[in-house]
Amino acid sequence: MSASLVMGNWKLNGSLESIDQFAEQWRTKAPSTSAEVVICAPTPYLLHLHKQLPELGLGAQDCSEHETGAFTGEVSAQMLFEVGCRWVIVGHSERRLYHGETDSVVAAKASAAQRAGLQVVVCCGETLAQREAGAQFAVVEAQLKASLASVAVSNLVVAYEPVWAIGTGVVATPLQAEEMHLAIREWLGELYGTDGRSVPLLYGGSVKAESAGELFACDNIDGALVGGASLEAESLAGIVAAA
Repeated sequence: MSASLVMGNWKLNGSLESIDQFAEQWRTKAPSTSAEVVICAPTPYLLHLHKQLPELGLGAQDCSEHETGAFTGEVSAQMLFEVGCRWVIVGHSERRLYHGETDSVVAAKASAAQRAGLQVVVCCGETLAQREAGAQFAVVEAQLKASLASVAVSNLVVAYEPVWAIGTGVVATPLQAEEMHLAIREWLGELYGTDGRSVPLLYGGSVKAESAGELFACDNIDGALVGGASLEAESLAGIVAAA
């Protein structure tokens, strides 16, 4: 099957100047495709990116579990929606690792995002030690199900991002990725019934144009969550072309 969604996660990168350069290059490099392309930029740059590239989907990298109140530094899902976001990532492994986010916090954020009208991408994945111990399926199943507690099946996307492949240059083999994506689809079926089996599944972890084609050829991979390779218009265009 062909991939239907390519999402770029710029993480803590970017500037007004780099966004202008990206937009200029994207207009000449963007391939003709039916795949949806979304960029998740740092919050201060969302409006500028949306102005420069309104044809791309606009996403945030995180949102608060709270809707309003005395929560200094937090950004609510409704605020993101009002500035044009229609997507948000929650539960990225870096949020879990560096900010101590638990599965219950991820679930609360996902629910808040859905209430605000955002499509939410819930991330899950195992560490290298967990995979080497043969525990990857048990770890991801437990993490995923806890992160989806009380989360609706509508406006839901799941991203499998093996922690050992993020920013390392190591990509899961198509077989490794497909095995996990198939398992995730089965778990979503257990949680949500028939609707759960149609939830889009993304692969994330050092995705590049050279590896995207093989990954997208897998039956249960519906797209990609792209990190570093999404910062350059040409490399992102190569991945989108593979879709």
